[in-house]
Amino acid sequence: MICNFSDLRNKEVVSMQTGLKLGYIDDIEVNTSDKTLLSLIIYGRPRALGMFGRDEDIIIKCENIQLIGEDTILVNTSDSSIFTKSRSFSVENLLKY
Repeated sequence: MICNFSDLRNKEVVSMQTGLKLGYIDDIEVNTSDKTLLSLIIYGRPRALGMFGRDEDIIIKCENIQLIGEDTILVNTSDSSIFTKSRSFSVENLLKY
């Protein structure tokens, strides 16, 4: 199956171990030197309509993808296979630059 990025954005990501819906694909990470897909990124949910920032992003490495179906993407979420990355900034760090 050939799938482009707009098709991936419409698929819901589901954990195989817990059955939890993790969200929809918002971004991808690509290695431009060897043209390979590294990971899928799901942005964190906004807190209080975005006024208090967002939750942490979910980063899923491609080796943890088990199946890409018509409507869903099944991922293996055992132990440390899913990483989170905070998108928050503090005022002190912004003032240093």
